[in-house]
Amino acid sequence: MRHTTLGRTGITVSRLALGTMMLGAWGNPDHEEAVRLIHTALDAGVNFIDTADMYSAGESEHIVGKALKGRRDDVVLATKVHFPMGEDANRRGNSRRWIRQAVEDSLRRLDTDRIDLYQVHRPDPTTDLDETLSVLSDLVREGKVMAIGSSDFPAEQLVEARWTAERRGHVPFHTEQPPYSVLMRGVERGVLPTAQRHGVGILTWSPLASGWLTGRYRRDSPLELNEFRQNLISHKFDQTLPGNVRKYEVVEELLKLADDAGLPLTHLALAFVLSHPAVDSAIIGPRTLEQLTDLLAAADVTLDDAVLDRIDELVPPGTDLNPSDADYTPPHLADAALRRRR
Repeated sequence: MRHTTLGRTGITVSRLALGTMMLGAWGNPDHEEAVRLIHTALDAGVNFIDTADMYSAGESEHIVGKALKGRRDDVVLATKVHFPMGEDANRRGNSRRWIRQAVEDSLRRLDTDRIDLYQVHRPDPTTDLDETLSVLSDLVREGKVMAIGSSDFPAEQLVEARWTAERRGHVPFHTEQPPYSVLMRGVERGVLPTAQRHGVGILTWSPLASGWLTGRYRRDSPLELNEFRQNLISHKFDQTLPGNVRKYEVVEELLKLADDAGLPLTHLALAFVLSHPAVDSAIIGPRTLEQLTDLLAAADVTLDDAVLDRIDELVPPGTDLNPSDADYTPPHLADAALRRRR
């Protein structure tokens, strides 16, 4: 397993990070098996684990806490805050009030005294960035959080956050966690070069494009979705959207390309993400030990220029094959009233 420095934090992390979204009710509810999966990843050289408070309503953090007993000091532990954690309107978002409560809840579930990387899971248009960075900076100074980051922030908000931190004396975001895959390359247009320019570490998620790049979904096979995909990310499989229909064609071409290169499609997909110079680590999110074993074998795969050129032909740089795959839409695009004169 190769390792690198996460942005300018000085923290050394594995090039593959273990994402735990699928550990718990959303994926694998067997806690003992989930703990074995985490231990297998650690034994293989993975030292970076990413979770979030909202994954299976906190269950994922509980599982990670169990797995890290006796091994906590060997792991770079990341979690996130933003999404609702109950019906109360104040148990969500990026306010000082909620982040103060959320970090204590995560520390308790993870059974630890500090979080190595605490990330804001999405932008919050109702909360001033100064407010969010202020409380995150307090947590860093108190030693409850070692570094802070963002997830799914557009390039302009990364710049605004950095400007705000410098102007107000706050700790800046050290990392950004964007979705990035062969099928979703929009972040190459602004987010990745902006991160490089400002020394922000990049930890990517969904390198297998929600399962499309496993080869599981083929045009001649029935589209069978688990409960998670049906309920939370159905827009990434909706066959009324041209971009999703196009995925079938691209996947067939990628399968041929992977075969010519002597690789499984999953390895091609992961190696593509790690080939970008802005990317420090890519999150893998296995549900089973079998899936983990396959993905770990991709850690040392390198793609030559001919393969990368062919990928560029299939999905041009800076392009999202299905624009509707985006998990964050700025308010001024979602709400027509924000684009029209009063």
